[in-house]
Amino acid sequence: MEECISVFDMLKIGVGPSSSHTLGPWRAAERFLQELKENQTLELVNYIKVNLYGSLSLTGKGHATDLAVMLGLSGQDPEYIPVENIDKIINDINTQKVLHLGKQTTVPFFPEEDIIFNRNFLPFHANGLTFTVFLLDDTEYSSTFYSIGGGFVVKEERNNAKKKHKIKCAFPYPIQNAEELLNYCNTLNKSISEVVFENEKAMRTEEEIHNELMRIWNTMLECMYIGCHSEGILPGGLNVRRRAFDMHQNLIGELPYNSPQEWLEVIRKTEVKFRQILKWVSCFALAVNEVNASLGRVVTAPTNGSAGVIPAVLMYYMVIENHQAGEKEIKQFLMVAGEIGSIFKKGATISAAMGGCQAEIGVSSAMAAAALCEVMGGTPDQVQMAAEIAMEHHLGLTCDPIGGLVQIPCIERNTMGAIKAINAAELALETDAKNAKVPLDKVVNTMWKTAQDMNSKYKETSEGGLAVTVNMADC
Repeated sequence: MEECISVFDMLKIGVGPSSSHTLGPWRAAERFLQELKENQTLELVNYIKVNLYGSLSLTGKGHATDLAVMLGLSGQDPEYIPVENIDKIINDINTQKVLHLGKQTTVPFFPEEDIIFNRNFLPFHANGLTFTVFLLDDTEYSSTFYSIGGGFVVKEERNNAKKKHKIKCAFPYPIQNAEELLNYCNTLNKSISEVVFENEKAMRTEEEIHNELMRIWNTMLECMYIGCHSEGILPGGLNVRRRAFDMHQNLIGELPYNSPQEWLEVIRKTEVKFRQILKWVSCFALAVNEVNASLGRVVTAPTNGSAGVIPAVLMYYMVIENHQAGEKEIKQFLMVAGEIGSIFKKGATISAAMGGCQAEIGVSSAMAAAALCEVMGGTPDQVQMAAEIAMEHHLGLTCDPIGGLVQIPCIERNTMGAIKAINAAELALETDAKNAKVPLDKVVNTMWKTAQDMNSKYKETSEGGLAVTVNMADC
């Protein structure tokens, strides 16, 4: 089966803190509403119940899965909802005990009773959720969805249908693995970003591609800006103090600016000493994931939990490596990153509930390393080597969030993933690709095998690692 995954599938704008536990369930709720509309049963709903299974249940509270379900059923769009409105919408549901389904019909809703957290896992995927509506004519209708990572949502029956009927990808250069991508680059004498661009043109106009890539970048930039200018304690009970604010203040001083774009130019003009480079990269990554942890707007890259790596590395390139970099380089960077992410999704997983944090921070680091390598002049072979190096040194990384919150160790891990990405790109650029010992496809396959061997308590269940050795009450 040829799977056609766009850059815009891998880099999606949404609300934190988790793409699989927040954005995915939110999108699943939207799809369920659409089913009700298609069945002409939305106006007949008497009441509704939602069952969360497996990892969605075990870490659902910390990942705001219940809030995402309520927002999705209310007809809110995670890409465009003013994030400052979220608290009021949720508070109204909790106090009024009603849900405005799809903004069309009102039904009674008691969140503590009508959202059910089941610890058992459904066999198809670790992140399952079932919506059931009870209709006025005494019948009921249920539908089950699976949030498979990165905001992607599937239904089991649809996935089985794909297996039976091979679906042809619309891209002129369909890519299932790194070897196929490299073959296209060599045959066409094009860079990875150029091959990706040709594929994207099969689905969108050049203007649409340009506008959407820049919208993604501007969302990333705004997210870093907000994170660097927000202080206080993150929500959730761990009492985690935001660090990006203080770090940013110490780095930038009193220089004036009035917008994210002006801020970027100010940083570019700031004299950055060698030992400050790592601080800036860490600051950018911290900023994004502190915004993510507070239900702010981020870009899945490839997930919300790893959303800080790619923006931080792209900012590093723009403020340290190339002050002249502009829209051309930004688009090039994002297209390469998206393509490398899609290769991991096709050959392994980008879901921490399936593969641990190697599937999130590891993949994002590989995406960022590859993108940085190309914009710094790397060949397609070196770009793939950079991705391989970055992932190789994340293999086996577990997902063990304390309290199920995307805070400890998740926020810091983004800084580590960004630094490793830069290191991997530099190593690849200094290496003759002919001497590469581990092809990218081999490390993708290794990551998937490692994921399958990993104990389930280290896969976003908060049943192992730091999640059990550190008590929330001690934080």
